[in-house]
Amino acid sequence: MERLLSVNVGLPRDIAWQGKTVHTGIWKTPVQGPRRVRRLNIDGDGQGDLAGHGGEQRAVYVYQQESYQYWQDALRRPRFAYGQFGENFTVEGLADAHVCIGDRYRIGSALFEVTQPRVTCYRLGIRMEQADMAALLVKHGRPGFYFRVIEEGDVEAGDEIIQVARGPEGMSVREINALLYLPPHPRDRLERALKIPALSGGWQRSFAALLAADDKPATGNAGLGPGESPAPAWRGFRPFRVARKISESDNVTSLILEAADGGPVAAALPGQFVIVRLGPSMMTRSYSLSDRTDATSYRISIKREANGAASGYVADQLRTGDVVQLGAPRGSFTLRQDARPVVLLSAGIGVTPVLAMLHALASEATPRDVWWLHGTRSSREHPFAAEARGLLARLAHHHSHVCFSAPDPADRPGADFDSVGHLDSRLLQTLGVPRDGDFYLCGPAAFMSDLTTGLAALGIAPGRIHTELFGSKPSLTPGIATAPHVQVHLPAGAAGTGPMVSFARSGLNVRWSPAYASLLELAEACDVPVRWSCRTGVCHNCESGLVAGDVDYGPDPLDPPAEGNVLICCARPQGDVVIDL
Repeated sequence: MERLLSVNVGLPRDIAWQGKTVHTGIWKTPVQGPRRVRRLNIDGDGQGDLAGHGGEQRAVYVYQQESYQYWQDALRRPRFAYGQFGENFTVEGLADAHVCIGDRYRIGSALFEVTQPRVTCYRLGIRMEQADMAALLVKHGRPGFYFRVIEEGDVEAGDEIIQVARGPEGMSVREINALLYLPPHPRDRLERALKIPALSGGWQRSFAALLAADDKPATGNAGLGPGESPAPAWRGFRPFRVARKISESDNVTSLILEAADGGPVAAALPGQFVIVRLGPSMMTRSYSLSDRTDATSYRISIKREANGAASGYVADQLRTGDVVQLGAPRGSFTLRQDARPVVLLSAGIGVTPVLAMLHALASEATPRDVWWLHGTRSSREHPFAAEARGLLARLAHHHSHVCFSAPDPADRPGADFDSVGHLDSRLLQTLGVPRDGDFYLCGPAAFMSDLTTGLAALGIAPGRIHTELFGSKPSLTPGIATAPHVQVHLPAGAAGTGPMVSFARSGLNVRWSPAYASLLELAEACDVPVRWSCRTGVCHNCESGLVAGDVDYGPDPLDPPAEGNVLICCARPQGDVVIDL
């Protein structure tokens, strides 16, 4: 007989971990007597990170007594107390290999439905004092699973668990878990999984991404990794000569770069960027391509920033004929090929990748409806105005609106600009921008955040909003207490003596030290913005571009990253490396 052995609850608490404060509800303890189970939770229980745990689809986490015994033997640990794995229900029976997504169970007076396996999380490693525990659950096929509450009710230790319905497709928790996290990802099983209505939305989106990538030559895990993009055309850096240097405005300089060996360059997708090494000190920076590429050259356009060493070098010292080192074009912020309207939204120097998209659309004389919306201060900081107007004139269906936030007295309304102010969702609504289009956004962080929120409020589907942020990407550190922003810096203490690690977006070069367990730990010591969740090579949130160099892994990732990428949470440099962070 399948039984509920223990009901475990606990409210989130703050704990100290690796010099940080973690807010977590992973500590659960058994309770006596009946407890009310509600749509989002059990009375007396809570989660510290609602982005990864809790909510309607993950209201109750279930783990099995059989798996307790398995881990006691595998880890050579003494008997665990109920709640050890952060579960709300400790059960007898309901093995992951037998329970299927969509199964329904009556426990006490409540009715439950199985929605998904447990998500990978570093906090289980903290609770278990076993850093790679999240990876071990997946490797050994014992993740546990979540219930959705169909009917609220009371439950109590000792209650019988009665199955009342079988999930469609008969796909077990273990099978679904492996289908996402472990290769291979068979097409027929992905299709079956997407037929299960009970499967939570996040897992459905991951399986849909894997299915969409199935017929394309790609590596990595499209269901977990960063956006889909082709592998870089070459590894490391190639020498490129400055064929032309163009002053676009008072503060923007374009470089036309040709391969120094005279050979052809790899085609780039409109919207992609390159990583460049400049000057005697080999400063490393990333710049979007600002034009569609031909067979021999790339164009990048660089705004001079106050105290910007690289942009100052380009403006004042770099000469025609000089050689720079270039990484292959990369990035997933690229123009989608379909018939929907295209809405290109930019602010300031964020115009460069969407300008390359406009070049591509004009070159193919697209019949699509194209909207060009740009914001800047004045005509003095609008270097590509004439170029954009010329490209738009080649399109059969186009719309344009330019906002100046501080126009000069000589700037002409209706000629140089269309309105005073900033691009925002209210203006888009006034202009009648189509809701069924693909939206491409690039600009400063505040512009991106405000417009992304505004577009969502207008009902634009998340999958139709594509963004590219200059500089470091926003960090993802689930459960870590917010700390004041700190500029990137060399790590404290004695300098390392190992290979050089270059964080390209942050403009920081630092020597590796074996004091760090991974490139992620080194990045954190330098306050380089990072993204992670499991820290053991499972979730791919930390997947970043590996522009140059080689790494080794420990532990090995369950599914390797895409070609040209690295999972920094479990990687260490074998020699000098350049990372797109």
